[in-house]
Amino acid sequence: MSKHGTKGLRERGIELLSVTMAIVLWQLVADLVVNNKFILPSFTDVLFAFIRIIEGGILFTDLAISLLHFGIGILSALLIGIPIGVVMGWFKIVNRALDPLIEIIRPIPPLAWIPFAIVWFGLTHTSAGFVVFVGAVFPVIINTFDGFKSVPKVYVEAAKVLGCMSSGSLIRYVALPSALPSIASGIRISMGVGWMCLVAAEMFGVSTNGLGYKIWWHYYLHQMDFVLVYMLILGFLGLFIDRLFRWYVDGQLLKWRAGVVV
Repeated sequence: MSKHGTKGLRERGIELLSVTMAIVLWQLVADLVVNNKFILPSFTDVLFAFIRIIEGGILFTDLAISLLHFGIGILSALLIGIPIGVVMGWFKIVNRALDPLIEIIRPIPPLAWIPFAIVWFGLTHTSAGFVVFVGAVFPVIINTFDGFKSVPKVYVEAAKVLGCMSSGSLIRYVALPSALPSIASGIRISMGVGWMCLVAAEMFGVSTNGLGYKIWWHYYLHQMDFVLVYMLILGFLGLFIDRLFRWYVDGQLLKWRAGVVV
């Protein structure tokens, strides 16, 4: 076995050991210290609850609905946020016009938009997606803007010498590739913020289905083991989405950056 393969196995072993120790500690604390299923369900309680949810077949419906809400919000944030960040970063007059408006709206918590989401869209998938969009769009705008503002001037001047004169060509062939790492970071941040907004939106009445809604529903029934099941599902699903995005961006889109920092 190669040295690289041995190192990979060692790292995986450390990760597995860490998770195993956390589970054992959780089980001991829940059974021997807390000893109250409502305050802290044990690992076995959560495992049995997970099996019951799988057998009921409801989980897959809630999962599909939450992913739909998340997809609506994130795609809208990308389609709107990236062009706004591009024109703000490239054209100073646009930046002067839009920056005050964005800086007024951006500090408003996404959850504050829930009443308007319900009034404008009702209890629909669009309503939940709108709350996700509000939380996700600003990291995309800001990181895209920063990426375009950080494009080295020498790149632009060299492109002009080579005949790339129009703003459209400079944006497409010079600024966009240079700003891509910053844009990718903004998308990753927006996905994390949007995932948190999704849960809050579903919990507080924007949706009548989804993973977040089921957390609130089981809480009212005092079924904390089921609450913890849905919390862990959200955590693992968020981790999977983030790892998938990083695999595609780092391994495919930004492959040229590999090896810059060891």
